[in-house]
Amino acid sequence: MALFVRLLAVLLFVASPPICGQDLLEKAREMQARVIGIDSHNDTLQRILIEHADIGNHLPDGQVDLPRLRDGGIHAPFFALWAPTYYKGSEAVRRTLELRDAMQTVFDKYPDQIELAASASDVERIIKEKKIAVVLTVEGGHQITSDLAVLRMYGRLGIRSMTLTHFRNTDWADSSTDNPAHNGLTEFGKEVVREMNRIGMIIDISHVSDKTFYDALEVTRKPVIASHSSCRALCDVPRNMSDDMLRALARNGGVVGINFGARFLNPKDAQGLKQNIAQMRATEPNLQGRMLDEFAAKDYFTRNWSHAAIGAATVEDVAAHIDHVVKIAGIDHVGIGSDWDGIDRVPQGLEDVSKMPALIAALLKRSYSEADIKKILGENFLRVMREVVGR
Repeated sequence: MALFVRLLAVLLFVASPPICGQDLLEKAREMQARVIGIDSHNDTLQRILIEHADIGNHLPDGQVDLPRLRDGGIHAPFFALWAPTYYKGSEAVRRTLELRDAMQTVFDKYPDQIELAASASDVERIIKEKKIAVVLTVEGGHQITSDLAVLRMYGRLGIRSMTLTHFRNTDWADSSTDNPAHNGLTEFGKEVVREMNRIGMIIDISHVSDKTFYDALEVTRKPVIASHSSCRALCDVPRNMSDDMLRALARNGGVVGINFGARFLNPKDAQGLKQNIAQMRATEPNLQGRMLDEFAAKDYFTRNWSHAAIGAATVEDVAAHIDHVVKIAGIDHVGIGSDWDGIDRVPQGLEDVSKMPALIAALLKRSYSEADIKKILGENFLRVMREVVGR
């Protein structure tokens, strides 16, 4: 009897027509309406500040604007306030405040479409009101100028996350793309982690060295995130996470947001990444004020992030990195951290945020359930936000 049942199952499988790509995409679009979409990192604020881009309109370039966020089902993007590491001391704070002001202009211009979210309940409420819920994050510990009072003031401005380093070491933490100077976190760096726990700010370990990562996990009493990193086992670049790091992140209860930059996904694209990182590290202007801002604008346009090339990587590579995290760390510890508008190569089939249904379709093809996809697309990050920031 058991043999007969197995034979019948095989016959039914053979007789069933395969689900075609178009059907999967339609199913993905239907599912999209039931999913809370959270993207834990974009660099679109650079466009708003430097290019004066009006993201209320469907822009002809770049990867993010309000119409495309709605089309892609990303309801709660994390907008990064990133000051390049050549902004030092008070200049880094000034730049951060200018970025916060630029974000406020968007909130003020489109109050019926977009709103600042300072808690998990804010995210849920704003989404129910059919608006985009923006979570603000500082991308680089150098932007607090080794001053916990500055960190606390950022929190009072509605900033709910901070990346401990960027391309260079800070005075208190080592970066993954600089020569080690502190053997991870200094004692003050550990104070930063404790204070972030205390004030309800999410610790982001993308960009940090492996030792800084492990030091942060040893000190923190709350989950951390890697807002825009991928898997080193599939694409061996220092910004990606090793399997041991993924396991440690899972034990901490944290989440990694898979970076959509083609150079973090596919070894063919990664070849030029080290050169790009070296160029960014070598950029050290001795300028201040308007002259420094003019230099930053020229540097930004030279990198041409608003016109990213299409890499060898595809949407299937993104799905493969998600698969790998699920295999190593579990379904509760992976999310989306696109790095839109801060990457110079995008994957084929995932050229901007409006194409997110293609990723859902790729996950459906890999037999992920709707419950799993809801976790990947947003519920995992929302859980961390509840645990760290509060309801």
